[in-house]
Amino acid sequence: METAKNSDANIVRKYLRYLKLERNYSPNTLDAYERDLQKLLAYIPEGMSVAEVTLDDLHCFAASLHDIGIGPTSQCRILSGIRAFFRYLQTDGYRPDDPTELLESPQLGEHLPEVLSAEEVDMLENSIDLSKWEGHRNRAIIEVLFSCGLRVSELTNMKLSDLYIEERYVRVLGKGSKERLVPISPRAIRELGYWFLDRNEMRIKAGEEDYVFLNRRGAHLTRTMILIMIKRQAIEAGIVKTISPHTLRHSFATALLEGGADLRAIQAMLGHESIGTTEIYTHIDTSTLRQAILDCHPRNVKKH
Repeated sequence: METAKNSDANIVRKYLRYLKLERNYSPNTLDAYERDLQKLLAYIPEGMSVAEVTLDDLHCFAASLHDIGIGPTSQCRILSGIRAFFRYLQTDGYRPDDPTELLESPQLGEHLPEVLSAEEVDMLENSIDLSKWEGHRNRAIIEVLFSCGLRVSELTNMKLSDLYIEERYVRVLGKGSKERLVPISPRAIRELGYWFLDRNEMRIKAGEEDYVFLNRRGAHLTRTMILIMIKRQAIEAGIVKTISPHTLRHSFATALLEGGADLRAIQAMLGHESIGTTEIYTHIDTSTLRQAILDCHPRNVKKH
């Protein structure tokens, strides 16, 4: 006889397969959903199935997240995933109702992301020791993140075949395997050119030949490698803000909005599914949303 625990494990496997095949979620997203569901499965009492979970149970689960020190933003993310899971259970007939319909998330205060000015990005790049083999690579990484507003996972997966240098575009494979074309600035193209001179001298591992950014062993970089590099470089540059690769993405969006780019254009460049996600940047200046995106970014503005 199948226990509630085994039954739930089978349901979760089917749900994750649905997210992979039907929703086209990335492996990283699937891992995050699975981790969050495991928190719920570990919380509910032994012998209880997810088909029996009530709204009161979910309220207690949400309170337990706070009790173990999970912050409001992470709580909201976890509960969002739980809601999606119970909608799936109802749609697929595992239960007749959706107990999350009245489940509230914790209130979040206004959170404005840390950003760097173009001058601070210059400080970051100028602090790099170009005598080291990875110097031009790291400058190109920082410049591409800032000039194109990429997620770090999009950068690590970027291929040479994604670059259209003459047209000044890069093809980006974003969340849910959705493609978008992002303009790439002349300065980013120049930094990539310097890196490619060094890259051409490398011995590259089989199967890694098409990746733009490589480590010294000839394999493509990981997100952790880039995070460590940027944090270390911020210290070298004397930047006291707490930054990460995502800071450069925020800085890209902020620079565009301050320059007058339309919020919808920024949404398209960032690959946000919802305009609500992009609206976090409107705290800066909404009075001049009028110019085209390529006229606004500081890397594309011609200096006279």
